[in-house]
Amino acid sequence: MSENQLSRLELLRFLEKVQVNDLRRTRDWIAAEERREASSTARPPAPPRPEWLVEHGIGTGRPAVRVHTGSCWDTRSRCKPATREAVRRALAEGIPACPHCRPDTALGVLE
Repeated sequence: MSENQLSRLELLRFLEKVQVNDLRRTRDWIAAEERREASSTARPPAPPRPEWLVEHGIGTGRPAVRVHTGSCWDTRSRCKPATREAVRRALAEGIPACPHCRPDTALGVLE
């Protein structure tokens, strides 16, 4: 065997070092993921979705412009939670119902 050639045993020791380093790195990744999962489960659950929403317009006074059910997909950041009575009152005052979620139908209040 020449001086530049590594013995089979030296090659196996090198492979062992590589694998030990890979195992250490994998264990570090696992520990980091466990910490991330533990921190995400430690957060309090999100508050329940409101049953009814009133969408407000833009500008001074921000009057109500539309009412929605709490599960409507067409809501915007200008929506605020509302009670069943407030939504009934808004509909009675002429505030339009969302054409997608139809809160007026859900409440039994039809125009």
